[in-house]
This record gives sequence, C-alpha cells and structure tokens, in this order.
Amino acid sequence: MLNEMLQIPTLPDDRQVPSGKSRYAGERMYQILFVIVFLLLTTVANAQTGKEILAKVDSVMNAPKDMTAIEKMTLTDKGGSQKDRDTKIYQKGSEWRLIRFLKPADVRGVSFLRLAPNRLYLYLPAFHKVRRIASSVKNENFMGTDFSYEDMSQSSYSNDYTVKLLKKENNRYVLELKPKPNADVSYEKLILYVDQSNYVYRKIEYYNRGKKIKVLTVDNIEKIDNYWFGKKMEMRNLKNDHRTTLILTDIKFDQGLSDNVFTERNLKRPE
Repeated sequence: MLNEMLQIPTLPDDRQVPSGKSRYAGERMYQILFVIVFLLLTTVANAQTGKEILAKVDSVMNAPKDMTAIEKMTLTDKGGSQKDRDTKIYQKGSEWRLIRFLKPADVRGVSFLRLAPNRLYLYLPAFHKVRRIASSVKNENFMGTDFSYEDMSQSSYSNDYTVKLLKKENNRYVLELKPKPNADVSYEKLILYVDQSNYVYRKIEYYNRGKKIKVLTVDNIEKIDNYWFGKKMEMRNLKNDHRTTLILTDIKFDQGLSDNVFTERNLKRPE
C-alpha cells in the first residue's frame, strides 16, 4: 500500500496541463500527499514493539552497577493495624541482592540473599542456619509481607515472559506479560503500566486463575545520580485487603560494593 502511495502520478504534457487555479490546486494536492506519506512513514519507523519497551524497562531497572538503601516497611491489615520494620538493601548488577532486617528486635538479623533466579537463601538468627529456598515455595509471602520470594527476586521480565503491547493511555504503555514455556514463575499473567518518558513501571497487576490477585504501585519517581528510581512502592493483596508499603531513603549508587557482601557467610553477620 505504501508503494502505491509513493507512486506519484506523472503530470500530463503541457498541452493538457490546466493553468491558473487548476494548476495551483494540483500542486497543493501533491504537497499534501507527500506530507501524509512522510508522516505515515515516520510513525511506522518510530513505533515500538512490546518487546522493545520491556527491554528498556529491564535496562532502566538494572542500570546501576550497585546500590544500597534504607527501606522502611509498613504492613497494614484490613482493619488498619500496622507493623513497622526497617531493612537495609544491597544490590550489585541485576542478579545479586541482599536484604537485612534491622528492627524491630523480633526480626533483627533476618536476611535474604538472591544470587540467581534459582539460588535464594534465607537466614533466621534463631536457628543460626542459612536455608535455601526451594522453587516450590517461591510464591509464598516473604516475612509476612505481601511480596512473595519471587517478587523480591525478579530481575528481568524479558527473560521470563512474552510481551504484547495492549495500548497507550495517560502517557503510559500498557503491556501484557505471559510466562514463556518452562519459565519458573507462578503468575499466569502480568499487566505492566510503563511511564513513556522514562520507562519506569508505575503499576503491575498480577493474575492467577483468571483473577487479579495483587497490585503493585510505584510512586515518588526521581532521577538520582542519573538513574530513574521509585522511592515508594505499595503491594496490595486483593484477597484479604492487606498491603505492604516500602519507602526508600539514603539511596546510594555505584559505590563499588565487594562481591563478598553477597555470600552465605556474610548473610549471618549482623549489621
């Protein structure tokens, strides 16, 4: 169709070309046709696929070489009762992640280590033992929060999910993600709402058995040391109306963290 549009009709010879207003109208028609074709080609060239958008989401999420932050965690039940916890987060690259609980006293020292999608570890000081988390329990809640072990360890959506661009609305791309064959994930579908200006996801809807079960929202987006980052997250469980709010402070990037931070041995060390 584009080829047909680009084939501008040949002007007739001088004996047949009308003069005055008719000639001007013909020239205007060709100018308008050229502009339409140009805009159409530009739109097609600039259009992004869902796969390209999701790759940029992963790239933004994993852009820092390393990161540390203090995280205030608030658990709120249906009746409004709250529990507060403080943790410190260490991350290096896209794979290595350490989360250590600082307070209150009943959870202090509990630590979570991710080295790979299938290498997750939990240290419970009361037992003085590091436990490896089996794939069969990755969908269980992490320390009573509304985040599962899988949620806490997700590092690349492109690796685990196929993607389809559903639409664009309110300056956001809406992506539908479904598990790739043999992907070790527990959700049957995710819907991501991605900011078109910086490719930070602002909301994720989680589905299982045809029902939306959880919603994650990301707010307080800031550019810190040239990295886009969401400083507030909230995961809401739609089954029991329980939610977990995370607020990050003292965020630092690219400090040159040692590999020794991300070891089972270090998992046992108090902060």
